[in-house]
Amino acid sequence: MSNSTFDKSKLPSRHVTEGPARAPHRSYYYAMGMTEEEIHQPLVGVATCWNEAAPCNIALNRQAQAAKMGVKAAKGTPREFTTITVTDGIAMGHEGMRSSLASREAIADTVELTMRGHCYDALVGLAGCDKSLPGMMMAMIRLNVPSVFLYGGSILPGRLNGKDVTVQDVFEAVGQHQAGNMTTCELEKLEAVACPSAGACGGQFTANTMACVSEAIGLALPKSSGAPAPYESRDAYAEASGVAVMNLIEKNIRARDIVTRQSLENAARIVACTGGSTNAGLHLPAMAHEAGIDFFLDDVCEIFRDTPYFVDLKPGGAYVAKDLYEAGGVPVVMKELRKAGLIHLDCMTATGFSMGEELDKIDREADGRVIYPVETPISKTGGVVGLKGNLAPEGAIVKIAGMTEEDIVFTGPANVFECEEDAFEAVKNRAYCEGEVIVIRNEGPSGGPGMREMLATTAALSGQGMGKKVALITDGRFSGATRGFCVGHVGPEAAHGGPIALIRNGDMITLDAVKGTISVDLTDAELAQRKAEWSGPRETIYGSGALWKYAKLVGPTYLGAVTHPGGKDERHSYMEL
Repeated sequence: MSNSTFDKSKLPSRHVTEGPARAPHRSYYYAMGMTEEEIHQPLVGVATCWNEAAPCNIALNRQAQAAKMGVKAAKGTPREFTTITVTDGIAMGHEGMRSSLASREAIADTVELTMRGHCYDALVGLAGCDKSLPGMMMAMIRLNVPSVFLYGGSILPGRLNGKDVTVQDVFEAVGQHQAGNMTTCELEKLEAVACPSAGACGGQFTANTMACVSEAIGLALPKSSGAPAPYESRDAYAEASGVAVMNLIEKNIRARDIVTRQSLENAARIVACTGGSTNAGLHLPAMAHEAGIDFFLDDVCEIFRDTPYFVDLKPGGAYVAKDLYEAGGVPVVMKELRKAGLIHLDCMTATGFSMGEELDKIDREADGRVIYPVETPISKTGGVVGLKGNLAPEGAIVKIAGMTEEDIVFTGPANVFECEEDAFEAVKNRAYCEGEVIVIRNEGPSGGPGMREMLATTAALSGQGMGKKVALITDGRFSGATRGFCVGHVGPEAAHGGPIALIRNGDMITLDAVKGTISVDLTDAELAQRKAEWSGPRETIYGSGALWKYAKLVGPTYLGAVTHPGGKDERHSYMEL
């Protein structure tokens, strides 16, 4: 990158730094200790989701300082700001989880508003926990500014009795404790060691899944997502990200030059082959929506269906993010996908080079332990599968990584619960039977509101040894840490009168992840009769506030549960204002 002076006549920050009329604005910058030179350089937003809510976010502040150093070294002026996060592990299993998915929109909105209000020219975005990753990337795509994303890194695995443990083990231990198979003392020992450092959950749950997506889609620097949060090497990736964004400004490479239909397909591949979180089926359509690209749940699932699963990560497999990083990280996985002709190589990346050019620089190969060779995968189909049928006309999604073919076909009578709390009580009290399909409804984006994850319930089932003996379906979501035959995102949701609202106890439900179907043994006429008798959506306790607003605005799950019209309805470009 050259050290030439940037021409600010075409950058947004000219509105706050250039010309006599902006003297009052410049006086504010002088008040913060900025020099004349810094004021007239490009202004780069460095946005983080730093907070003291959880270990996922606690290291972001440190990394932001390194990113700012990179921006400064490349003749830019960084301006740091923060936004919110809601951390799913702490929000899990109670009313707080309703805030999780809505926080994705709040993150995208607040980053957008901060960037617009201060006319920043580019964005380095750092995020750590689940929804903050897609939220930050959605803001980049929405604004269509030169952008580099940086993941805060994963937590180190805990150790107990000579084995690696994660927070997933703690959630499942609650079920073992309820079943009388674990003492309170043993549970307390586990909870004290399971999360030994800063960083996001270590398995291929939502945070690490979307971190892999950030690299595969091209918004993050190669291998930047892999190093655990405590590693000092993260600071080097952060500094490099700051330098990289200045290069993107100079070359006028913007977020939508990187995020295209083809790069979204690459992102879906990385989710499938790593056995990633079902939440990617929600976030990839939402990111596409920001660019005005039609890329819905069906499209994501189509890619999942014909992508082999060959990276052995928890919860379906044996390893955690640190192990993937040590095996070469996302670039080695992408190299394997390239061997099978499964990725688009001409997609632009945050380096200014194409995906193919970046992969040409990688000399490591699959280790056969964490990353299997693509020609000898763990299974020939992806670790996440889409389902469709008369119970979910708009689709549903299930994670099958680590399950055998006989585990992923299930028929049983419905046992219906009107919310997650009722289902969790029943599981806790063993008020369910082997062979049943547990139905949890009224947990969709609008009807919840907030589309809660069900990890407390699914982990309790696994902890009781019933993970393969019952199935579970919901119009809500599942954590990336969920395992067992658990089908989420059933659409239309109950609040919109979808078939899941019409199910009754004893109805026979068939789930077939081999054929990709989800059906209830009712005729169209019977479903229509029940729809006519349906009393309408359940009233929630949220009659005002952010969740009321979210419930009013949110769209269908298969479109990404988004709250605004998206890129197709834009009438201006932020960078051209």
